[in-house]
Amino acid sequence: MGKKPLQIAIDGPVAAGKGDIAGRLARQLHITYIYTGAMYRMLALSCIKKGIPLKDTKRVTAELSNISMELAPPPVGSTDRVITAILDGTDVTDRIMAPDTALGASDVGVIPQVRSRMVALQQEMAKGKAVVMEGRDIGLRVLPDAQLKIFLTASVEERAKRRLAQWKTKGIEKTYDEVLADTKIRDEQDCTRETDPLKILPDSWILDTTTMNQDEVIDAIFKELARRKCL
Repeated sequence: MGKKPLQIAIDGPVAAGKGDIAGRLARQLHITYIYTGAMYRMLALSCIKKGIPLKDTKRVTAELSNISMELAPPPVGSTDRVITAILDGTDVTDRIMAPDTALGASDVGVIPQVRSRMVALQQEMAKGKAVVMEGRDIGLRVLPDAQLKIFLTASVEERAKRRLAQWKTKGIEKTYDEVLADTKIRDEQDCTRETDPLKILPDSWILDTTTMNQDEVIDAIFKELARRKCL
């Protein structure tokens, strides 16, 4: 049998930098990046557009079966995207980064039937491939045999600062206090949901990025991969 494709699972709370780090890591390793959060955001967006209450288990679950979702590479030369999110044939990458879909993703993500279906979809995407996948329960459910499971985190204050900076670059006006409150709400939702609440797995490698920049985070991950002889 050949060597198993390298699979890296990145878990952690909202605004810990999972997306940016996973995207950069995948590019530098020349492997596929799967942003699972985009899938929950696309489902939330579809429900919002159709007026489906995000906590209506039956209707939200049915909507997941009715939509088409695709994660594609970013446009050639793009510097502000790590993936392209396509919902029912339409590029919604920028739209799903808005605050309503961010909070909506947590709402639909607590529905057990939705999480179960999403895990199956994500496992199919990663089957037999070298991937970097990030989300909330990747190491636990989606890639339990990943060679490296990273729990990427930072203080809630630092995560709120990072998210506020993201909103500003997109022209979204919010105050630090508003973003901090939203971040705490997301943490509460993710850590207390009945199905697979966010937690640090026993075999996770914890990386606190509170005082680190992206280059330092990437360097630390490459060193850990080398230490584990994954490269």
